[in-house]
Amino acid sequence: MSAKKKTGDGDDKKAVDQLNESYKKLRDEIAKIIVGQETVIQQVLMCILTRSHAILEGVPGLAKTLLISTLADCMKLEFRRIQFTPDLMPSDITGTEVIQENKSTGEREFKFLKGPIFANIILADEINRTPPKTQAALLEAMQERQVTAGGQRYAMLDPFFVLATQNPIEQEGTYPLPEAQQDRFMFKIFVDYPEWDEELDVIRRTTADVDAEVTPVLEAERIIELQRVVRRLPAADHVMEYAMRLVRATRVTEADIPDFVRDYVSWGAGPRACQNLILGGKAHAALNGRYHVSTEDVIAVAKPVLRHRIVTNFNADAEGITTDKVVDRLIETFPPKEGAVAADGDAKEVVNA
Repeated sequence: MSAKKKTGDGDDKKAVDQLNESYKKLRDEIAKIIVGQETVIQQVLMCILTRSHAILEGVPGLAKTLLISTLADCMKLEFRRIQFTPDLMPSDITGTEVIQENKSTGEREFKFLKGPIFANIILADEINRTPPKTQAALLEAMQERQVTAGGQRYAMLDPFFVLATQNPIEQEGTYPLPEAQQDRFMFKIFVDYPEWDEELDVIRRTTADVDAEVTPVLEAERIIELQRVVRRLPAADHVMEYAMRLVRATRVTEADIPDFVRDYVSWGAGPRACQNLILGGKAHAALNGRYHVSTEDVIAVAKPVLRHRIVTNFNADAEGITTDKVVDRLIETFPPKEGAVAADGDAKEVVNA
């Protein structure tokens, strides 16, 4: 089978190669501003390439806002930051209607003033510090990519991404996102403390008189094209079945699930997790210059896809069992079959032929 038939488009193989090169350039440009955080950057890019959204969780001072704004600059996209507070209203995000006088007729009429959500990349900073009513204002925009006000629908810009941040150490006076709303986010990305050398480099850069600038690598039209290319990457049936096996094993209502799932999990992941494992796997493969999805790509995105879709119980909390540990044990319990690994290798040889 030729590469053209494998990808479904003769230009897709070339587009994946170009995407891989653009990814390398993006990393180089972002590295001018951001030290380390390569995994976080890659996972955010995977969300962007699949037209999805992400939650970033980390303590204050880890440059989450700077990372997202730098990424927007590298992609020549419009960036807006919304600081969520307990008194933030839904209209403060989506926009509001005001009465204005029509100069030509002299009559008063309503005019919709668009809110900050009308941009390409939205940073919803500390989303868990605002009440559920305001959190829910993001739902329609995230899922339907539109805002309804005064009976009128206003389409979001394209591309459009919501990247929400949460502070894991401040829980008093906060409003944790409901599971249904967390499920709207493709990834939950942990932003960890930097390594010793990385933190030392951060101190050097931020305490010196240095003003680094980034050069745009991609733009909106090209990103939309690459999103289509990523979705066209082929995923074999055994890869989809492996993603389903991992997800279905988290559901306590299923038969023949591992004992540790019954012991530590109260609620498992839904079908959207299967979709995101495959979509994330496609983006992971494309960013690494491959033209098909393997089970290894599914494993690579399993934690950010599943960690906010698995609800652990009291036993897990008491024993320090996190959702990431549950995912690790699932992967150990259900490793890819030998035939599936061979099929992955065969597909790679076919595409590269």
